[in-house]
Amino acid sequence: MPEAQSEELVFYSAPQSRSIVIEWMLAELDVPFTRQTLDLSKGDQRKPDYLAVNPMGKVPSITHKGVAVSEVAAICTYLADAFPEKGLSVPIGDPQRGPYMKWLFFGPGALEPAISDKLFERPSVPDTASGYGTYDRVMHVLSDALSRQDYLADGRFTAADVVIGSTLGWGMMVKAVTPTPEIGAYLQRLQTRRAFQSVFGN
Repeated sequence: MPEAQSEELVFYSAPQSRSIVIEWMLAELDVPFTRQTLDLSKGDQRKPDYLAVNPMGKVPSITHKGVAVSEVAAICTYLADAFPEKGLSVPIGDPQRGPYMKWLFFGPGALEPAISDKLFERPSVPDTASGYGTYDRVMHVLSDALSRQDYLADGRFTAADVVIGSTLGWGMMVKAVTPTPEIGAYLQRLQTRRAFQSVFGN
């Protein structure tokens, strides 16, 4: 009989990286996990043991029930679904699952590239050739959604807010995002959460 896979949740992280997003997600979930901290300056992310978890050699990653998951939005989606009793997902079959997934993909697919291009002053390309269109359009769409509800998925806090909120926070930290009133109010709501404060401080 095959050996049963471990139920253990292992979080592979490194300081000053996107790992902070998963740190927040795990704080929201409040579930037990084991941390494996990689020293990027020593090349831990390129060692064979870690490349077996994430062949891209990037952090963060997780393993759970014998399965490895990488990419921040994918990890947040997986964790929210793995612990449905925590209420950070929208279940399959609920019509709001679609908008919830949209915002999870919007983070890495539109918001982060728009902020990165602005930060690094990359040459602009025609709107139709860009996966996100324009920075201004991205921020308008996000602001418009937040003008109608407190959180992105049916007005309640979910993993989508961890992904989007973290990206906006990073954008502000590097001075590539000047928040609209709607985005500013949204970030203030996120900052009142106990899990957020436990990770980022008051």
